[in-house]
Amino acid sequence: MRQQFKFPRGLLIRLIAYLFVGHLFAFFVYLLFLLGGQNQ
Repeated sequence: MRQQFKFPRGLLIRLIAYLFVGHLFAFFVYLLFLLGGQNQ
């Protein structure tokens, strides 16, 4: 019999938050490099 593995709710929310913030930060850094490259 297989038991379904349940994720703790707090961990799931934290994981989604970290992913979201990480992608936002990466996009911001990418945008900075993009704009910096255009100015030269």
